[in-house]
Amino acid sequence: MKGLVSTGWKGPVKFRMPTAENLVPIRLDIQFEGQRYKDAFTWNPSDPDNEVVIFAKRTVKDLKLPYAFVTQIAQSIQSQLSDFRAYEGQDMYTGEKIIPIKLDLRVNQTLIKDQFLWDLNNFESDPEEFARTLCKDLGVEDPEVGPAVAFAIREQLYEIAIQSVASARESRLSKKGRRGSDHGSASKASGLSMDLMKLFSFKSSVVRKRKDLDVYEPVVDLLTSEEVDALEAREERHAR
Repeated sequence: MKGLVSTGWKGPVKFRMPTAENLVPIRLDIQFEGQRYKDAFTWNPSDPDNEVVIFAKRTVKDLKLPYAFVTQIAQSIQSQLSDFRAYEGQDMYTGEKIIPIKLDLRVNQTLIKDQFLWDLNNFESDPEEFARTLCKDLGVEDPEVGPAVAFAIREQLYEIAIQSVASARESRLSKKGRRGSDHGSASKASGLSMDLMKLFSFKSSVVRKRKDLDVYEPVVDLLTSEEVDALEAREERHAR
C-alpha cells in the first residue's frame, strides 16, 4: 500500500508531530509487585498535567492493579511528555522528504508486515485514518490492529521529527561557519536523507521507483493459539 504523499509545507517550522493532530506516542511497560502492565496510546501534550494522574487512577481501578501502580504509570507518562516538550519551540528541518515507514506487528493473533512511503512535510496527514483504510483494504477484522498500526506510524514519525530538529541545528551552525548557505543546506538535507536510509535499512534512495514499490506487498497472517503462546513465551524470556 502506498503511503501519504502530498505537497507539504516548506520553510522552517517549530517542532511538533508532522501530522494533523499533535499527539505524542506513549508506551508503558511497568513491572511492580509481581504484576506487569503494558500499553501504548497517544496523548495530547496540551492537556493539563492533572489529567495524567486521573488517567493513571482510572487505569489502575479498571484493571484492578495494586494502587502503587498509579505513581508508576503517572511518572512514566510525565517523563515521556517532558521529553517531547523539551523539543517544542525548536526549529525542524523541512524540505522534500519522503520517508519509508515499516510495519512489523503482532496484535493478538494478527501478524502484519508492510512498508510504504510517507510525506514528512504533510502536516495534514492522519495515521489513524490511514490505518483504518489499510486494515479495511487487507480485510483485517481485529479492531485492535488499526490503533496499533497508527501508533507504530506515529512512533516512527516522532523519531524522525527529533532527527529533523538535530538536522536544523546542524544546518544553522553550518551557515554560520561558511558563506554560500544554499550549499550548506543542501549538504545537510542530503545528510539527513542518508541518516533516514540507515535508520530504515534502505540501500537505495528513500524515494523508490514504482516498480520497486510493487515488491513490498503487505503481509497479513492469522496465527494459531499455539503460535501466539510460543511467541509470547519467547517475548517474556527476552524481557527478563
